[in-house]
Amino acid sequence: MPPSAPHFLERLSKPRLAYHQLEGNEPGVLFLGGFHSNMRGIKANTLSAWCSQRKTAFTRFDYRGHGESDGKFEDGCITDWLEDTLSMIDHRTAGPIILVGSSMGAWLMLLAAIRRPDRIAGLVGIAAAADFTEILYREKLCEEQRNQLMQDGYLKKPSAYDENPYIYTRKLIEDGRRNLVLDKPVQIECPLRLIHSTDDPDVPWRVSQDIMEKVTTPDVQLTLLKDAGHRLSRKEDLDLILLLLDHLLKKI
Repeated sequence: MPPSAPHFLERLSKPRLAYHQLEGNEPGVLFLGGFHSNMRGIKANTLSAWCSQRKTAFTRFDYRGHGESDGKFEDGCITDWLEDTLSMIDHRTAGPIILVGSSMGAWLMLLAAIRRPDRIAGLVGIAAAADFTEILYREKLCEEQRNQLMQDGYLKKPSAYDENPYIYTRKLIEDGRRNLVLDKPVQIECPLRLIHSTDDPDVPWRVSQDIMEKVTTPDVQLTLLKDAGHRLSRKEDLDLILLLLDHLLKKI
């Protein structure tokens, strides 16, 4: 059966955002995908089916330049994708919501929670890639690649998750530095649950540990897994994500 066509959030002079939504009980759940991902991945689909069964409101969407939304991927940056996230919170959700952020989505989740404290009731971060642009620039790129990125304005780098290389831009790196969260206390007071694998090849698990130490909320838990990689998409990983989300919903 082919996937259903998305709805679109129309915005004046800004790219349309494709989204799918399930009506249901509050608090609702908003899923934030990762860098270069889309809302039709296994985690988003799993959450959608689970929320549907529980009659919990659920929303998933594509950032500009991702999936079925308008815009070019290489034109986007953290500020843009945060703006997209806030647009969905403000215009396509109601009442208290729990943000579930995967990889880059967990960085955006933290930024959104800082800006919408009255709306965000809880957070679940999956392989949280907070400040990943700085990690990429300083630890994942060699000096030649960094020079090329700064001189040419972009860099193509092979990815383990796509047959085509990812495009990283100077704009992305420079904008990422304006949105860093781990260089200071993270002013978040809602419950936070973090899941990370100790063998994550893309984002060190200590990033999640750093988040746990920097957030101001006392209600934070970090679960470390072994041999789960970055995606955390095995059945046992997905079951754990749902279990933590279930406990959070009941707590709230």
